[in-house]
Amino acid sequence: MKPIIDVAKSFGIDEKYLELYGKYKCKIDLQIREDLQDHTDGKLVLVTAMNPTPAGEGKTLTTIGLSQALNAIGIPTIAALREPSLGPCFGMKGGATGSGKAEILPAEDINLHFTGDIHAITAAHNLLSAMIENHIYHGNKLQMDTQRIVWKHAMDMNDRSLRRIVCGISDGNGSVHESGFMITTASEIMAILCLSEDLQDLRQRLGRIIVAYNMEGEAITAEQIGAVDSMTVLLKDAIKPNMVQTAEGTPVFVHGGPFANIAHGCSSVIGTKTALKLADIVVTEAGFGADLGAEKFFDIKCRQSGLDPAAVVLVVTIKALKYNGGVSKNELDVMNITALQAGMANMERHIENIRKFKVPVMVAINHFAHDHDEEVAFVVDHCRRLGVRAEVSDVWAEGSAGGRRMAETLRDILQHETASFTPLYTNDSNLMDKIETIIRQIYRGAGANLTSSAHKKLEQIERLGYSNMPICMAKTPYSFSDQPALLGAPEGFTVQVKDITLSACAGFVVVHTGNIVTMPGLPKVPAAERIYLDESGKVNGLV
Repeated sequence: MKPIIDVAKSFGIDEKYLELYGKYKCKIDLQIREDLQDHTDGKLVLVTAMNPTPAGEGKTLTTIGLSQALNAIGIPTIAALREPSLGPCFGMKGGATGSGKAEILPAEDINLHFTGDIHAITAAHNLLSAMIENHIYHGNKLQMDTQRIVWKHAMDMNDRSLRRIVCGISDGNGSVHESGFMITTASEIMAILCLSEDLQDLRQRLGRIIVAYNMEGEAITAEQIGAVDSMTVLLKDAIKPNMVQTAEGTPVFVHGGPFANIAHGCSSVIGTKTALKLADIVVTEAGFGADLGAEKFFDIKCRQSGLDPAAVVLVVTIKALKYNGGVSKNELDVMNITALQAGMANMERHIENIRKFKVPVMVAINHFAHDHDEEVAFVVDHCRRLGVRAEVSDVWAEGSAGGRRMAETLRDILQHETASFTPLYTNDSNLMDKIETIIRQIYRGAGANLTSSAHKKLEQIERLGYSNMPICMAKTPYSFSDQPALLGAPEGFTVQVKDITLSACAGFVVVHTGNIVTMPGLPKVPAAERIYLDESGKVNGLV
């Protein structure tokens, strides 16, 4: 690794803007954005993927490798990624820093406590929770309905036992009422941090958090509870973007970490916009498949921030295509052109969907050692017939050299194809129309079936005047539908909506579908069982 000061200098970032966290990671002072405001923005490229499978698709890996390859062909490029959450790190997924020769460093630090951002968000979230309970205990001046407290507690770990809890049990412990925990990445404060333009915007957004309703059904906010200034203090450093580096010394802004299946799945606006002032190209990624992360990147992040994406890279793998074509996980290494062809429907739909936003798209085939040449050639040829350029990515094994053709093709697309980014729906559509538009246009479903509770909440949100907000779908990442086992490119299904919640300060309405929960559980054999310190003090099993 290079000292982070040297990485910063290579992109003209003066040391005065750096707040060092050791030799290899730092935060960037927000003053840099004001000082660079006259600089021309670079071009923004989104890396997304087909629906994820147990075999892994390598979206973050591809983002890292592509940024290295673009620098290698002479285009100053910065990557912008999300911060890993401890829940998945110790749960099913493991680390989230790439691997092989397309990795961000120092990986152990980034995957664990990093610079403390997620801890700060957890603390701010739970401070508000504590002040709500304290307000009720000391007389409940705001006449809060304890059965309508919508602000829960948060922690950055998977623990299904905390999804529903009862507060206030035993004398002297406050009001007895039901609550629960969500994982910090699903906290509205995480969304606020990632969508805020600056510290002042962050503070204003925090004040608009709806924490509960009174006996007349009126909303009670964090501002009324008196928690906002102290929450801002806890977040004053977390709002500053973090900078690390790839294995080849490419700068990477790693900032914010909302999940895409239960939140909006994009890294911070502040980090992205700062990077755009410093580089010719900024490569960013959005979580899970394009039906979740990319749709939210376009309809939430870009809509709110004014970001103008120039191109999209869709990551596919031979294994994922065959899995969506009906092949079991244990047989994905066996050549099967028939299944590969059947699985193409999933990739094709993602390409069609991305084109609806009027942004050019290319396909990156993340290459695995056991892929068969005939199958790779079949995918490339199929993409050509679709009018989409496709390149094989070998960044895991070869770093920038393995992504050179991918980078050159992207450069050509950026030079000769013009994006005319357009969101999927307009702000003035009503909430139900927006939900139906996503389901029909992106998922290809027949429509939505709302529970009576979800209907009532939808009506209440519109009565409160929030119908102009975009939709954040909370949905399984494994299928276009709300049913994880419905692979490929299903059509005509009905999406079951069990709940609708308002994230007023983040600026979107969350639609909870299927069996999605905001507090994940650990798998039968969690990654935590494989993580240990060896005799030299090195962490093993995390990545």
